[in-house]
Amino acid sequence: MRKYDVILEIQGRQVAVGYIEGESWVDARFSYAEEYLSKDDPKAISVSLPLQKEPFSAERTKVFFDGLLPEGFMRKTIAANMHFDERDYLSILYYLGKECLGAIRIGEVGDEDKNGYDAISSEQVRQLAAEGASKSSELVIKTHLSLTGASGKVGLYYDDENGKWYLPSGTSPSTHIVKQSHIRLDGIVTNEQLSMIAAGKCGIDIPESFIVNMGKGIDSEVLFATKRYDRIINERSEIISGLKRPFRLHQEDFAQALAISAADKYEKEDENYVVRMFGIIRNHSGNPLEDQLKLWRRIVFDYVLGNTDAHIKNFSLLYSYDLGEKRLSPAYDMISTAIYEASTREMSFNIGGKRLLDEIGRVDFKLMASEAGLGEKVAMNVYEDILNRFENSIHESVKELSSMGFENALDIGDRILLARKKIL
Repeated sequence: MRKYDVILEIQGRQVAVGYIEGESWVDARFSYAEEYLSKDDPKAISVSLPLQKEPFSAERTKVFFDGLLPEGFMRKTIAANMHFDERDYLSILYYLGKECLGAIRIGEVGDEDKNGYDAISSEQVRQLAAEGASKSSELVIKTHLSLTGASGKVGLYYDDENGKWYLPSGTSPSTHIVKQSHIRLDGIVTNEQLSMIAAGKCGIDIPESFIVNMGKGIDSEVLFATKRYDRIINERSEIISGLKRPFRLHQEDFAQALAISAADKYEKEDENYVVRMFGIIRNHSGNPLEDQLKLWRRIVFDYVLGNTDAHIKNFSLLYSYDLGEKRLSPAYDMISTAIYEASTREMSFNIGGKRLLDEIGRVDFKLMASEAGLGEKVAMNVYEDILNRFENSIHESVKELSSMGFENALDIGDRILLARKKIL
């Protein structure tokens, strides 16, 4: 019998909320601990895992916890290096689960004292940019970090005061998610930063992000860094290795909240992902009216941007410091996939019953607004607002990046606007 403790950081405290137990990953089931359930006002770790005494099914357990792990080539590489079956999410998560997205980790209560931060040299950062997934998987294994998604990414600590990067060790939290360029998609780091800046100019909540340039700005010399909105540093932060330790905020993506596996993050036929996402917001957000409009604005922007990779794991709920409230998280993973010939033209979920980017139009957004329970006038005002602001937002974002020395920003911006004309 295998048993793994599930630990949640709540207001800076490490709390054992439950455990996963089974003969193997096939039959393992999550249960809330009796001691946790007996506390005053305990909180569930997921919309899909409400408080209950009975163990959850093996399938429901796997969907949530497997959703914390890397996907695709990164997962295959990590599993191979650790000599695990890549399907064995429990073994991989136990090994990597010292630092996940949100405030969940898999380990043992009391092991949080094995903390520290090790400085990374400029040469190591340069290697991370140049060497692709092999280098990032090496760092993921070394630091026991588990970050979802299929791209090469690592969690690092960035100290603004001295402009230096650090590798977390033990259970120390990271402050930034750092992604590498994709070897098949040129200029993707500039694409993402440009898209994120433009999103902010179109009224979308975005986290702080920047390009780490280790040379002349070419793909093999840049990284994309996003400041983690699920980590906060305040006056209560303790000092570890001379650095302030961040506190974790809990989050879950919409696939986890809806009990949908990562393998099914792209909608198939008539699964109503958009309707279900809005249902989650209405039933669980601390401010459902505001968050519904934020979600709608983001979906419209992804369409105008030509982001066909905006699947349901790219939308999340962010929990408050005390877990008492859930809100739609800031946006992340926004890029224009439409500028790449190799990318699909199918959106990640249906919009008014349609999937092909080139076939979707205003009438389909009207239909989707109705299906999602939004008022047509308010929804279409947001739609028109995005369309009216988009071109200027791209031009302004190009100027910002060009002034920083990223010469390919103009080319990326032109390609985004050309792709937009083909869509609209």
